[in-house]
Amino acid sequence: MQSFIKRTPTPMHILQVASGRFGVTPTFLVNADQLEIKIAQGAKPGEGGQLPGKKVSAYIARLRNSKPGVPLISPPPHHDIYSIEDLAQLIFDLHQVNPKAKVSVKLVAEAGIGTVASGVSKGNADIIQISGHDGGTGASPISSIKHAGGPWELGLTETHQVVIPTNQIMTISSDFSTFKEIFVNGNLLQTLIENGLRERVILRVDGGFKSGVDVLMAAAMGADEYGFGSVAMIATGCVMARICHTNNCPVGVASQREELRARFPGVPGDLVNFFLYVAEEVRGMLAQMGYEKLDDLIGRTDLLRPRDISLVKTQHLDLNFILSNAGLPKWSSTEIRNQDVHTNGPVLDNVLLADPEIFDAIENEKVVKKTIKIYNVDRAVCGRIAGVVAKKYGDTGFAGQLNITFTGSAGQSFACFLTPGMNIQLIGEANDYVGKGMAGGELVVAPVQSTGFCPEDATIVGNTCLYGATGGQIFVRGKAGERFAVRNSLAEAVVEGTGDHCCEYMTGGCVVVLGKVGRNVAAGMTGGLAYILDEDDTLIPKVNKEIVKIQRVTAPVGQMQLKSLIEAHVEKTGSSKGQTILKEWETYLPFFWQLVPPSEEDTPEACAEYVRTATGEVTLQSA
Repeated sequence: MQSFIKRTPTPMHILQVASGRFGVTPTFLVNADQLEIKIAQGAKPGEGGQLPGKKVSAYIARLRNSKPGVPLISPPPHHDIYSIEDLAQLIFDLHQVNPKAKVSVKLVAEAGIGTVASGVSKGNADIIQISGHDGGTGASPISSIKHAGGPWELGLTETHQVVIPTNQIMTISSDFSTFKEIFVNGNLLQTLIENGLRERVILRVDGGFKSGVDVLMAAAMGADEYGFGSVAMIATGCVMARICHTNNCPVGVASQREELRARFPGVPGDLVNFFLYVAEEVRGMLAQMGYEKLDDLIGRTDLLRPRDISLVKTQHLDLNFILSNAGLPKWSSTEIRNQDVHTNGPVLDNVLLADPEIFDAIENEKVVKKTIKIYNVDRAVCGRIAGVVAKKYGDTGFAGQLNITFTGSAGQSFACFLTPGMNIQLIGEANDYVGKGMAGGELVVAPVQSTGFCPEDATIVGNTCLYGATGGQIFVRGKAGERFAVRNSLAEAVVEGTGDHCCEYMTGGCVVVLGKVGRNVAAGMTGGLAYILDEDDTLIPKVNKEIVKIQRVTAPVGQMQLKSLIEAHVEKTGSSKGQTILKEWETYLPFFWQLVPPSEEDTPEACAEYVRTATGEVTLQSA
């Protein structure tokens, strides 16, 4: 049973990185042993998460870079993952910032999951987690728990075997010598095993697991690891009242109310005992079948038999899909789980970290200035440097400065996960995800001089920039693509135009747009402020007014904030549009709209009753 209850010298830190998840900073990422991308789960597939405002205490707000009482909404996965290539890029980003952490992708058990799992494996994931419809916590809406996902048995089987209907097959390569084609009931069976993909990934499964029998069944169907959620909570005192979202948990498991938390009965020993009994049950059943270790059982679907029960609703149930055997992995489960973390290969960050001056600046908190050429094949540049800095100093402890200028075209996720002290400049243009998850520092993107086009009319950075940022400043001389500053917490940004869905799900920070925006501005925006220049009076129909209020910039403090950010933008980028606005400030100020969510209505920046004194203090006029 060593392969099942393997002991490690230190606790395993598995941290989730859902789309725009709160609290994800460089320090968070570099201190994980595993990073789990939560594409979906059995309860709530494809939905974002939400923490009601009354559960956001001062402690929670500090951890999540927000304000007490402000609802926190995590966007669904499609905001930054439009395709399997985008998922592969996120896997690349996480391997970049923490090359020692395995990256897992959590998928919901449903028809077609095998095809997705193949793409996830090819995308360089270390672990694929299959989540069944059973289980789930009371934090999920009833509609999500009762009508979502499928059985983990079907999801796991399809993932292990990857059954693709013949009418959906696309030509992958002209050389089919590496593929084994088996026709079963009109389907072409392309297995992870035969494609050499099964050995690349650990298969983990969860969804209502309660006993050792569940573990053995999952092992026989091909799983290497097994997740226990709801029953583990019950073992430590949860009574499944399913009122987690109300902040009134009767036993204090899912509540920020101290009087309820005091009732929590659980102790670590209860959970340890539960898993010891599960392991003992597995050990006993393996011995009864004549096997020494769990590895001997993994993938052995030939050992499964349908129960001899005759019910009307199960008479026509065909279990051949689950019981069919696609073969066994060439490696044992233990070998698969013990293999090294997948690597991104040679990257530009490694060249920079090998530079003695940059290395010395990081080690001894010095100031360094470098200029280097960049190409669009260089992805997630600065991510690994940020990880090294965060590992040594945390999110705010670095006192040195890394002033690095890049020239050329940057690939995806340029300057992701920046930390304070990193001042990055790009002379050229960049792809999607610029400044993703940045926690500090400064990022400037400007075009090459004398390009022959008007910078404020051209798109210079791609989609989903500043996604999930928790700090820092970004100045972009030119337009950005769609979903700019989605789930921004504390970062400040100036850009000269955006596509659709700007400032979606923002919870803090400040965004200034010196040009036109697309539709659905500020949807789900519960915090932070946005200033948008509306010279042709077309903005109001584009704003999602479900949460935010739109008003002119009348507060003196707000005017000062707007002007100071534009001044910094001009200083950093040389923006001609910014220079014109500052030169004719009194003319342009009335054309700016300020988007204000309820949490910001009484702040000095949004409320005209506040003024800033000569000493810099902000006070109420009535005071």
